[in-house]
Amino acid sequence: MPFCLSLNCSRFTARNQTHLCPIAHVRSRSFTVKSRATIAGKSDMAASTVRVAAAQMTSVNDLAANFATCSRLAKEAAAAGAKLLCLPESFSFIGAKDGDSVKVAEPLDGPIMQQYCSLARESGIWLSLGGFQEKGCDDEHLRNTHVIVDDSGSIRDTYRKIFLFDVDVPGGRVYKESSFTEAGKDIVTVDSPVGCLGLSVCYDLRFPELYQQLRFQHEAQVLLVPAAFTKITGQAHWEILLRARAIETQCYVIAAAQAGKHNDKRESHGETLIIDPWGTVVGRLPDRLSTGITVADIDLALIDSVRAKMPIAQQRKPIDFWKSSSV
Repeated sequence: MPFCLSLNCSRFTARNQTHLCPIAHVRSRSFTVKSRATIAGKSDMAASTVRVAAAQMTSVNDLAANFATCSRLAKEAAAAGAKLLCLPESFSFIGAKDGDSVKVAEPLDGPIMQQYCSLARESGIWLSLGGFQEKGCDDEHLRNTHVIVDDSGSIRDTYRKIFLFDVDVPGGRVYKESSFTEAGKDIVTVDSPVGCLGLSVCYDLRFPELYQQLRFQHEAQVLLVPAAFTKITGQAHWEILLRARAIETQCYVIAAAQAGKHNDKRESHGETLIIDPWGTVVGRLPDRLSTGITVADIDLALIDSVRAKMPIAQQRKPIDFWKSSSV
């Protein structure tokens, strides 16, 4: 059964870390667990389930305060037995005014990311750090980067957000993420103790072709969607889109969300969710705006079962079929 833990935000100055955060360039497939319980006709829950946690928080323009919150959430997740904690987009910083995020952007071996690598190692937990402000090719641009850090503090892989949020929100403000962000080009999956992770960030959620690629071409089992959906778009579409991505790919979806008012100009919808391959919400905080974690078990046997009974991977049509079909 899922459960959640809530906590109050606190602020303190984090100690400077002096060691470097290594990047593991070679991915290992040794962590992926392929359950055979369904084929055998029996259930082996101990062997096929792995616990995960998804965070909900309200980041501000204070790196130390945000790190303090993330540290507490990581300790809560580790104490609950989670092997992976997913943090939301912009977990480390949300600026109070335009340009702030570009000013704080750093390379992946900079001191900000080093702190989070140390946090993963000290907590003994994998971290999904979605939406880190990675320094771009010049001083006017950053990359919106999803970073996976293992429990030894090594960066396993990174994904740069492909679809940028250039939107005139109905009844809200106009956003132009492309004015200061470099778009990514690569689709990324990472093997982990909780299965094969498919990486994305926020606005990517509206483009199902990305998730189709992650599932059917790259064998993802768990889709990660760290986000900072606006209050207006979140109320209208957040849960619907997440459940649709879970159902159409037959994957778990873990969506860690920013929540509440970050400053006078920006407010996020919140509602961190964990959804199973059948589209059922299995993890949700009782308050969509509170700071805390929700915890659920990834059942790898359930993934196998859903896919075996409804074999859409085998029933899909190749691209050439659609090119040759008449309109």
